[in-house]
Amino acid sequence: MTLFAPPSGPGVRLDAGVESGSVIGPAWDSLLAKLIVTGATREQALQRAARALEEFQVEGMATAIPFHRAVVQDPAFAPELTGSADPFTVHTRWIETEFVNEIPAFTAPADTDTDEEPGRETVVVEVGGKRLEVSLPSSLGMSLARTGLAAGAKPKRRAAKKSGPVASGDTLASPMQGTIVKVAVEEGQEVKEGDLVVVLEAMKMEQPLNAHRSGTIKGLSAEVGASITSGAAICEIKD
Repeated sequence: MTLFAPPSGPGVRLDAGVESGSVIGPAWDSLLAKLIVTGATREQALQRAARALEEFQVEGMATAIPFHRAVVQDPAFAPELTGSADPFTVHTRWIETEFVNEIPAFTAPADTDTDEEPGRETVVVEVGGKRLEVSLPSSLGMSLARTGLAAGAKPKRRAAKKSGPVASGDTLASPMQGTIVKVAVEEGQEVKEGDLVVVLEAMKMEQPLNAHRSGTIKGLSAEVGASITSGAAICEIKD
């Protein structure tokens, strides 16, 4: 987080656990800060909220601040600030059905260590029966995931399956980014297929990684507390 400059003033309170220069790790909680605004009347509270959100500056990562700025200026949510004669009309599905999203997509700061900016591509996903466009780094290989789907063709539905270790031959690799919280084996130890090797924590959930074959643990690189990326080798299981 290259910049964290919160607002202040009458009726404005901020609870936060970050500051400029904070590094958000792989097991981070999505709630970085909580902005609380009060006023003697709803109109005063909305005025203070609009000002506080305009003053709130966070750089280096995407946040929900642009969305909150848009909502507090929307006639459906804040008719007092917009001069609208209509009453408050926000309902539980207002965002999905009526909110006009004209918020520009977040652009990550350029990496000064590289000359080339990583490409991005847009994919369409379905969530809760709604089609959404998602912008992803092209390095994720989404083009390969769509290989074989003709234009306009419907993708085949596959039964959901539990995530498991990425295994190729002798190598046991991590299926996700996370932090190792337990190592259940030692170098040279004999294991059977299905035996626990390590436990990985990601987004406050623990994911056990089990041996994909029977054999002897070789090249064990896992250490408790270490952060690993998706696809990183944990060890090899040799005959």
